[in-house]
Amino acid sequence: MKFAFIIDPIDRLDPSHDTSVALMESAQMLGHEVWITEIGYLSVIQSQAVARLWPVTLTPVELTSGRWVAPPVWYQLAQPAERPLQDFDAVFMRTDPPVTVPYLYATYVLDYIDPAKTRVVNSPRGLRAANEKMYALQFTEAIPETIVSQDKLVIQKVVEAWGAAVLKPLGGKGGEGILFLEAGDRNFNSMVEISTGRGREPVMIQTFLPAAKEGDKRIILLDGNPIGAVNRIPTGSEFRGNMAVGGRVAAAGITDREREICSQLAPTLKRDGLVFVGIDVIGGYLTEVNVTSPTGIREIDRLDGARLGHQVIEWIASNG
Repeated sequence: MKFAFIIDPIDRLDPSHDTSVALMESAQMLGHEVWITEIGYLSVIQSQAVARLWPVTLTPVELTSGRWVAPPVWYQLAQPAERPLQDFDAVFMRTDPPVTVPYLYATYVLDYIDPAKTRVVNSPRGLRAANEKMYALQFTEAIPETIVSQDKLVIQKVVEAWGAAVLKPLGGKGGEGILFLEAGDRNFNSMVEISTGRGREPVMIQTFLPAAKEGDKRIILLDGNPIGAVNRIPTGSEFRGNMAVGGRVAAAGITDREREICSQLAPTLKRDGLVFVGIDVIGGYLTEVNVTSPTGIREIDRLDGARLGHQVIEWIASNG
């Protein structure tokens, strides 16, 4: 089979951490062709999605002393070619957030891939529908108390009622811009003004979950089913557990409550064509649904001795 990956520039990826690299390695190891491109090389020609793509050969990372280690030169590119994307069996849209206007336009280009010929992971329609913060709001039995607002008075009232809350930018990633809000904080007005662009942009406010100190669990879902998890635990005085801000990782199982949450999400994820998803759970509550380029495979594989990338590629090969 032929797999195309739409990624950020490959020389900026970290092969020891990046899930996109793990998926590409798995595809190669399972005998499939792997090609890469970027959103800047996408076009629509004669009503077909076309891209300039590079065949890539990867040297897989190796587990050494409990760490993934990559050689200094871990990929090689061959000559590029202009190809209709529906010549491929699957196209992975793996550009990192934030979801910008160029990103949205790229999803419109991907609409011009014939779904009868090529599976797009994740569906461009689903990517547009699923803001990674807002999407969780429809699962009311799974989420903590949450509001979305740009009105400082509304935000102030809920923080005073809850005592403490977490503010999240709707377009953030990797923990960027997340703030801890506490009733009576003298910096409250300034923090809300900066985060909302002086009331021009809504933000998410969630009640603070004390269980956050025990970890923010990332659960990987494939076609709505949980296939692995990793716990991300805050370090030092940091309240965020995201790996991007220094959270340490630990092996994690999946509880009955978390399986219930996955079951609640599964029909909606399948409806929206969201095949490969990472959800975040704190203290038994769903906090985010990550669909653009969910990460965590490298950490789960290292801690659990798993090969989640193989599971994903084999599922695509069987259900393409």
